[in-house]
Amino acid sequence: MSFCLYVCVCRVLYDYLCHWCFLSFSSVGRVEGCLLRPLCRKLLHSGERRRRKEMCAAVYVLSTVTGYVLASALLLKCPNILHRRKREAFRSRHISHRGGAGENLENTMAAFQHAVELGTDMLELDCHLTKDEEVVVSHDASLQRASGINDHISNVCYAELPPYLRKLGVTFQRECFCEGGEDKRIPLLKEVFDAFPNTPVNIDIKANNDTLIKKVSELVVKYDREHLTVWGNASNKIVKKCYKENPHIPVLFSLPRVLQLLGLFYTGLLPFVPLKEQFLEIPMPSIMTKLKDPNRLTRSQRIITWLADTLLMRKALFNHLTARGIQVYIWVLNDEEDFQRAFDLGATGVMTDFPTRLKDFLDRNSVSKSQ
Repeated sequence: MSFCLYVCVCRVLYDYLCHWCFLSFSSVGRVEGCLLRPLCRKLLHSGERRRRKEMCAAVYVLSTVTGYVLASALLLKCPNILHRRKREAFRSRHISHRGGAGENLENTMAAFQHAVELGTDMLELDCHLTKDEEVVVSHDASLQRASGINDHISNVCYAELPPYLRKLGVTFQRECFCEGGEDKRIPLLKEVFDAFPNTPVNIDIKANNDTLIKKVSELVVKYDREHLTVWGNASNKIVKKCYKENPHIPVLFSLPRVLQLLGLFYTGLLPFVPLKEQFLEIPMPSIMTKLKDPNRLTRSQRIITWLADTLLMRKALFNHLTARGIQVYIWVLNDEEDFQRAFDLGATGVMTDFPTRLKDFLDRNSVSKSQ
């Protein structure tokens, strides 16, 4: 359908330009009183034919390019002419990163419970596989940062996993630590599904492990959560395996696919290309200036951050994707000015370490899921 639309636009432009350009050839100048009149006329006609061919080629190129630009602009604005809008089983504005790592110890049942009680639309969490093949909720493969143990989750049976430390740093908030309460236990994924059967869950598959992917899929099916779950990873290999294992669970764009998406957007090809992913989850590069000491940022780091932010944070891109039923989540934002910017750009939802801050912002600004 997109090809037919493009061809029609090009044909109309081509016919119009041909008619306009060739009006100048409707009358041929005469060469009067010249002894070499036959030769002059022959040269004149030869030059006219050459000019006609050149003009025809130019008009063809011009009409093709113009038709492409017009068709791309139309489909970018109105993608449902070509693409059927993806069905949205849920729509999330408020997403709690690791359950809200700035208010409770990350990825604990206490954090998830707190976020759900606040009214979060989605829990974001990370999964690994233990030595005895239990799916646990934890961000790091190593136990060093969170538990102070120099070992990996994959080398330890679930019953022997150490608890989290009493205090953990908040990754996306400079010089910030969260001190937890009594709950310092690494939970199982099935516990989260049991406790929050109606809450959408965003699962980051942290390891390229076929058994992990298979077991997560089995749990999702067992708890009838295919319509309430999204999974993936920055790795394209992991996302492909997830999709192959269970195509009924929506997947995130991997990092290579995000780069491909940007390439398609800036070349104008995006409106013509089908997309299997249903969720775009990307960072807001400008927050990097808040995570480091501004005085320690080099000039090149500032330029790279500005360039990445300029290329990624595009309202036209977000509007196009949301019109196709693809939700856009921006992570990990912890300041109100960043919340505001994300929603002004057309993001569907914001991922935060501070669920209470985001809830207060949404309540004060009357931001609804339908906006």
